[in-house]
Amino acid sequence: MNKALTVIFAAIGLDAVGIGLIFPILPRLLAEVTHGENVASYIGIMTALYAVMQFIFAPVLGALSDRLGRRPVLLISLAGATINYVVMAFAPQLWMLLLGRAIAGLTSANMSVAMAYITDISPEDKRARRFGLFNAVFGAGFIIGPVLGGVLGDYWLRLPFIAAALLNAGNLLLALFVLPESRIPSRENHEKLDLAVLNPLRPLRSVFAMKNLAPVIIIFFLLSATGEVYGTCWALWGNDVFGWNGLWIGLSLGTYGVCQSLAQAFLPGPAVKLLGERGTILTGIAGTCIALVVMAFARQGWMVFAVMPVFVLGGIGVPALQSLATRLVDENQQGQFQGVLASVVSLASIIAPLAFSSFYFVVREQWPGAIWLSVVVVYAIAVPLVLSLRFRKGD
Repeated sequence: MNKALTVIFAAIGLDAVGIGLIFPILPRLLAEVTHGENVASYIGIMTALYAVMQFIFAPVLGALSDRLGRRPVLLISLAGATINYVVMAFAPQLWMLLLGRAIAGLTSANMSVAMAYITDISPEDKRARRFGLFNAVFGAGFIIGPVLGGVLGDYWLRLPFIAAALLNAGNLLLALFVLPESRIPSRENHEKLDLAVLNPLRPLRSVFAMKNLAPVIIIFFLLSATGEVYGTCWALWGNDVFGWNGLWIGLSLGTYGVCQSLAQAFLPGPAVKLLGERGTILTGIAGTCIALVVMAFARQGWMVFAVMPVFVLGGIGVPALQSLATRLVDENQQGQFQGVLASVVSLASIIAPLAFSSFYFVVREQWPGAIWLSVVVVYAIAVPLVLSLRFRKGD
């Protein structure tokens, strides 16, 4: 692997580590700065704020990289990430934590720039493999992040942020001295920037032109929304029900990430061949719901780890839905449709944390496990929509 790709993949991995790093320690951190007031609600606000900044700035950074070049935008985002973690490490007040999380969301929007960089330097016959590595590195970072955050957070609550700041600073220096520009912008790009491409709501306009695809778009929204509950409520629930410290919260989240990654890497293909796309989606939903019900009633921590293999089934649903979606759209609409789905997923990551954290705040005293039954309800809404899907080419 060449040096440029090493730097890009390091940036991707650190972005993913940063996303997961905060999950095990966020409840304690917020309890420290708010003196225990409405911690669940603030977790939802911080998670949604992160997603809002990603949603707004992903098209902005991508467009600026077309105009100014990939390298300066990546360097600025890495510098911003370093500053963010320093702010988070020493923030004594809630507004500073919110500011730091907003900066984190902005800088993590560099994913679009990283993907553009990989496209620039990769021949067509190597792009699929390199984008596969992109997903693998991101998945690995998302597994490492919660474990690292939990372990370091048990020593000192702010230590994970200092570690992340040092890692990002090192990557910034590496990029500064090693990373070449992948694309020399043309004079035309310097002189003119189409402001319309900076509008994050632009892709959503296409939803109204795809009325026949409303069910699959809603399913994507619902499944994406369910995925947000883990980062929002898992750490609170683990501490409230089992008294888990940062280490056990990180290990449990990391185990969940490993199960999901393995499932998505190896099971969707065989499952689709055996069950078909619709059957695979429904099997994934069923497996996840069984695991969620067990977690809702669990009273001992080992039960969560024991049910993790059932969670593996949940990882086969989304890839099958993505495959199904490509069959519902004509070839000349694929790009437009994928843009719509990306925007819908982003909106889910804004709305769902607020909804789930608010519900957890309501049930926390009486029955914290009820949060997982609320996810089952969301899945139940998706089931008739999956059954209603009609294929263009057979069934």
